[in-house]
Amino acid sequence: MRLTALIPFLIVSSIESSWAQNSYIKMGEQALMDGNFKAAVKQLEKACLVDSSNANAQWMLGYSYYHSQNYKKSIIAYNKVIAIKPADASAYYYRARAKSFLGRDSQVPDADKEKYLLGAIHDLTKAIAVSADPNDVKLFQNRGIAYREYGIFKLQHATQPNDKSRGLNSLRASVADLEKVLSNNPDRSDISMLIDLSKEKLASALGHH
Repeated sequence: MRLTALIPFLIVSSIESSWAQNSYIKMGEQALMDGNFKAAVKQLEKACLVDSSNANAQWMLGYSYYHSQNYKKSIIAYNKVIAIKPADASAYYYRARAKSFLGRDSQVPDADKEKYLLGAIHDLTKAIAVSADPNDVKLFQNRGIAYREYGIFKLQHATQPNDKSRGLNSLRASVADLEKVLSNNPDRSDISMLIDLSKEKLASALGHH
């Protein structure tokens, strides 16, 4: 085929691909808005097959996987979002949430649990760093919980001399994050309860009761 004949063909193919992707994205977005996340996954997977570099489609796919409890695929989708948009705080947040769920999954090996729990902390720390609101309550609250989960894990699976100190430091960090949330929201009794839980775990690990 001569180049002059090939160019219109390529243009038409590009337009058709773009139209198909936009159609899949619209249907996926509508399913997501309706709370039908499994249907959203089907449409958004097709959209991302057409063009894997569409950050918006990848974000919605990650969100739909997350709400379908397919946390590993959610992480993969948000990995792609972050590769395209490394300052997307919401992508780090939902990737952290997915990792937190896997870190609590009884079917996951301990070595992987630690990786996921640490990954959740790192992602939330990154989300705080790039967020338009550096005092976002949601981010500090979730990191406080993630610190507590990791602290408890390290104390329960201590095999190295510094494992206990890592666990204790993580529980202290949990208290600090949650106290920051409470200082900005003094009426939140749920945060007070979370602080008490982290302090109780810390006191128990220190042998204070």
